[in-house]
Amino acid sequence: MDLYKKMLIKKMKKGGSQGPDQNQWMDSQSLSKHDPLTMSLETNLHIMQSIYTKCPDVYFRLFLIGGRTKAVLIYIEGLSNTEEIDKSVLSPLMQQTTADNLNMYTIFEQNLTVSKIKEIRTFSEVIEQISSGNPVILIDQQSFGVSVGLAKWEKRSIEEPMSEAVVRGPREGFTETLTVNTSLLRRKIKNPSLKITSMKIGRHTQTQVMIAYMEGIADPTLVEEINNRLQRIDIDGILESAYIEEFIEDHPFSPFPQVLNTERPDVATSSLLEGRAVILVDGTPFVMIVPTTLFSLLQSPEDYYQRFMIGTLIRWLRYSFVMIALLLPSVYVAILTYHHEMIPTNLLLSIAETREQIPFPALVEALIMEITFEVLREAGIRLPKQVGSAVSIVGALVIGQAAVSSGLASAPMVMVVAITGIASFAIPRYNAAIAIRMLRFPIMLLAGTLGLLGIMLGIIAILIHLCTIRSFGVPYLSPIGPMKGPELKDVLIRAPWWSLTSRPRLTGNYNKYRQASGQKPDPTKGTE
Repeated sequence: MDLYKKMLIKKMKKGGSQGPDQNQWMDSQSLSKHDPLTMSLETNLHIMQSIYTKCPDVYFRLFLIGGRTKAVLIYIEGLSNTEEIDKSVLSPLMQQTTADNLNMYTIFEQNLTVSKIKEIRTFSEVIEQISSGNPVILIDQQSFGVSVGLAKWEKRSIEEPMSEAVVRGPREGFTETLTVNTSLLRRKIKNPSLKITSMKIGRHTQTQVMIAYMEGIADPTLVEEINNRLQRIDIDGILESAYIEEFIEDHPFSPFPQVLNTERPDVATSSLLEGRAVILVDGTPFVMIVPTTLFSLLQSPEDYYQRFMIGTLIRWLRYSFVMIALLLPSVYVAILTYHHEMIPTNLLLSIAETREQIPFPALVEALIMEITFEVLREAGIRLPKQVGSAVSIVGALVIGQAAVSSGLASAPMVMVVAITGIASFAIPRYNAAIAIRMLRFPIMLLAGTLGLLGIMLGIIAILIHLCTIRSFGVPYLSPIGPMKGPELKDVLIRAPWWSLTSRPRLTGNYNKYRQASGQKPDPTKGTE
């Protein structure tokens, strides 16, 4: 036994001499997941104390089970429920008087007043359970330990998502706790067809990642592809879902997001019912939905909570705002630089009068104002909430007025930049809005050098790019490219619910019909 102890300690001291392996605890924790617990409590305790050296928040509580068998309880302060440890674990085990002929695991089952206990047999399992907040009991003369489900840590309550506010609709949002997020999905889909698989990613953080999908609706090959892409990730740690997003997207150099992020359980639920999959990451309220399309990124959940005529109108306004946010400064620069004949005479004279003292060409003027506006926008986001909005609004007014008064920018240019900024706020997804804002600058350069021809070349290049990218095998412009006529009822318009009888066709096999046909309201038909 002493020899085995020395071998384990020697293996621990080797540390990082080996290459990275996802099945190993790196650096000071290089125990393989196959290293079993020993029969000696002293050996197990010494190894665990060596692993958690300089960790004052890790507690080792030695006690006797039934006054006879030596054992140690290991837990991390702040992650475990210490009150329940005293009440439901230590007290019943120390006072138990069960017959000696029972095995040790049966004693735990009969005496622990805890709903979840788990037998563990390797050191990496011990570390995993302790790090997850579950206390672990190691017993002398036993080659297994017991994990007790008493994890408890501070967590944020369910609140309305700030970035996806709606006038009508649910007010609840995901939190940083994975179990809360899965329960929010289960509350909306009360069907065992909702399947959730789990894995851990990150050699140090061991972040729990879950894939949720509807069995019988989602294509099994889609779920398999998601699993394969996630299992290929080998990284030190995952702190936010954006880490994973960059590893699993199809086209990493595209400015357009290929994964939809949301904090809203209703959005995730509707995507599940359409045959998509939801990826949940512990420690972040943002879940990822795959596959996605450009039109999914431009849709708001409120489109489906208002009457279909209002939803269609708002959707078309949103599409118009996207074009304004992308092209308005470029069109203004192109017309002022190369195409004066397109401006009415009176308006041209008015613009010429305002630009009389401007020392820069229209392109430089537009770039200065756009960059200034972007800086103000970022400053408003980073500043404290109490002063952020005031600083961004007042700063825009003051800087705009000062730029016009000092002759650095014309009043029409300030108005164009302001309209462009407001239009970009109407894009419901922040990552999609960033892509549009980023593409605005190269199109402005094309407009300043080639006029309207440059704008058309930029639009053609963007359309070609959009036609070539995919999200988990789904064309990014689907259902327009390639054209799928029946699915246009939820793209160009928001058709009434009673006409949306089929789900969108995403990948290979899918469950086509989501509801019965013939449900259009008809007051001439009475109830039977």
